[in-house]
Amino acid sequence: MNNTIHQSLDGNWKLAVIHQSNFLKMKLPATYDAVVSAGAIDGAVPGNFEIDLEKAGKIPDPFFGTNMLKMFRWEDCHVFYTRKFSFTPEAGTKPEFVFEGIDTIADIYLNGRFIAHTDNMFVTHRIDGKDIKNGENEIVVHIKPVCLETRKNSVSAGHSHQKYNFECIRLRKAPSMFGWDITPRLVSAGIYRSAGIYQRPAESFKQCYLMTRNIDPARKTAGTELFYDFDIGDNNIENYRISVKGKCGASEFSASSRLWFSAGKLRIDVQGAELWWPKGYGKPNLYEVEVTLEKNGKAVTAYQFKTGLRTVKLVRTGTTDISHNGAFHFVVNGRKVFIMGTNWVPVDSYHSRDKKRIPQIMELLKDIGCNAIRCWGGNIYEDPLLYDYCDELGVMVWQDFAMACGVYPIDTEFKKVIYNEAVSIIRSLRQHPSIILWSGDNENDQVIAGDGYGRDPNQNKLTREVLPDAVFNEDPTRPYLPSSPYIDEEAAKLPQAYLSENHLWGPRDYFKSQFYKGSLSHFASEMGYHGSVSKKSMKHFISPEKFWPWQDNDEWLVHAASPETDKSGEFVYRIELMAKQIKELFGAIPENLEDFIIASQISQAEAKKFFVELFRTQSHRSGLIWWNLIDGWPQWSDAVVDYHFYKKLAYYYLRQSQKPLILTFAEPHDWILPLCAANLSGTGTLEFSYQVKDFASGKTVLSGKGSCNDQECFQLATLPYSRGEKKIYLIEWESQTSAGNMYSGKNHYLAGEPPFELSFYKDFLNKIYGPWFREIFEGDKQ
Repeated sequence: MNNTIHQSLDGNWKLAVIHQSNFLKMKLPATYDAVVSAGAIDGAVPGNFEIDLEKAGKIPDPFFGTNMLKMFRWEDCHVFYTRKFSFTPEAGTKPEFVFEGIDTIADIYLNGRFIAHTDNMFVTHRIDGKDIKNGENEIVVHIKPVCLETRKNSVSAGHSHQKYNFECIRLRKAPSMFGWDITPRLVSAGIYRSAGIYQRPAESFKQCYLMTRNIDPARKTAGTELFYDFDIGDNNIENYRISVKGKCGASEFSASSRLWFSAGKLRIDVQGAELWWPKGYGKPNLYEVEVTLEKNGKAVTAYQFKTGLRTVKLVRTGTTDISHNGAFHFVVNGRKVFIMGTNWVPVDSYHSRDKKRIPQIMELLKDIGCNAIRCWGGNIYEDPLLYDYCDELGVMVWQDFAMACGVYPIDTEFKKVIYNEAVSIIRSLRQHPSIILWSGDNENDQVIAGDGYGRDPNQNKLTREVLPDAVFNEDPTRPYLPSSPYIDEEAAKLPQAYLSENHLWGPRDYFKSQFYKGSLSHFASEMGYHGSVSKKSMKHFISPEKFWPWQDNDEWLVHAASPETDKSGEFVYRIELMAKQIKELFGAIPENLEDFIIASQISQAEAKKFFVELFRTQSHRSGLIWWNLIDGWPQWSDAVVDYHFYKKLAYYYLRQSQKPLILTFAEPHDWILPLCAANLSGTGTLEFSYQVKDFASGKTVLSGKGSCNDQECFQLATLPYSRGEKKIYLIEWESQTSAGNMYSGKNHYLAGEPPFELSFYKDFLNKIYGPWFREIFEGDKQ
């Protein structure tokens, strides 16, 4: 809002961290002086209190060694943030505090007086600032220990969660912060996003949303509708007028109308419309839009934003069958799109650091060739900066609501909490054209269906009533999916293997086992495979004496995200799983660290390459969202880039497999190995020349010319195939782009059945992908 005055409260605060036993003795007044006298240290907003404790030398680095296990002792702490600030009121405005993120249960005091209570980490909190004094003020934010506060909540026998996550059954805080197989148990607290004071004009926007009703790409027209909601008090409605204008290159639109009520809709037909297209299907065009409220012919407030014109539909059936009679795919602007995406999980265990990491991560996302992300339900709702990037890059966003792997309450009180949260989130994000789906949760349907009590996930009123009502009321432009995977009434009658959209984890054995290559789902929204971090990465978080061996190694276990190191730990299996996956591929587990790392990264790289190429070469598939791009702390995991931004081999293989045009071998059948071309260029038919060599002999075994239509996979040729022959085929091709530029591509295929010889594969890797090999395993960080 261009005439709203903003005063930032980011920066230096004072911070006191007090254990429960001491807090009960102190009865600390909520004043600046009292907090400072309670042993306060320097703190930062945005921030997490542990970061400031570490800076002050109060705790060791939680990310190193087994130090994360020492963080349990801080779970009973009260965290006080305080600062002084000066304020000058502006005539004709209404001041309010805006906290974009408080983690989590907090009481807020202004000049010693209570003014607000918060209990939701996910939403922005707006607090009336009518009592802010002209001149100096002080504010105190008292964040209470959630692990103690949640003991006051009622929990029923029908509720459920993972072993470490029962606190979050009623608590609106990121579930992953209590411990997950991809994040440590670091419960934390803090003012983790920006805070400030806004002085808003008396006449101001409550809501503004430009919606695309319909489009005609051939005629370049779009029907849009502007929803608006103003605060104009008791003023005479006849004096007001609304106007809107938008511009994208040479395309412009405008409209205006007098107000008949403080809220309403204004329809605008856009001629020469420039549509927002996903990556690979056209340009992600964005309009710069300004909406103005006029009073007696003079502008009193205005709102500027960027948005795109596009439509989106989800075409799905509940199930599929062995003949692939089913569907799960997205249609954007009338075109079916194939999704190559990655799951967006916590990018830092300290969420105050998320925003700074996003730009570098988005460069990775762009480079690796993804056209979509799935914002996973065990996380927070990500900073708006992420969605801005996705809008600009044409990256589609599947957005989960923040519930995961649990059975949550469905009583009236909790339904209201979820509804209000959803309304807040939808309103804050719905203007982003990149968001193509609201999804109710992550895997809650599977938890309910699989808990052994014969319960039907369709009885979950949160995802069958509350959330669809919120979407229906707040965003008529997008599809809604109750859960991922979604077990509807039809699917509940069949084994989950028949789901049209699924999470393909399974036994996590050899990546070409029948579970993976024979899966029936049209769309996989989770699918991953383990890969070790590099030795240079380990130096950041593992003690030198703990580098090797991997067996009975407490530091390795902790950095497989296990919050305990005995055999009863929920996640202690993950290191051994990684070792077993190496043995599946190479027949033995290396006895030295260097070969273990190389073998593990090869195993992961081949697996993820296979998953993507499997989905690209089978006509009934419509997309894959693999798990995952980057870690949120130093660990052994499925990520293809570690926390310190060191790329694993899988990153390069995926970048190759997600090129718009790829040549690869589909899976063998009937003694033949089919060579296929898959084209997702968005530029029409591509012509190319190619050759295939046997790496060991250097002989050319196939060559020729071919073409492939856009959005198709086409079989070019075949080779004779025997499972007993273990080979690596090197595939190279050249193609001319629509701009006339020559494009060369490279790929390979691992033929035969394991075990393969690690020494042979290392030789191949060094000779064919030498720069990658040296960067990962020999060189310093690039």
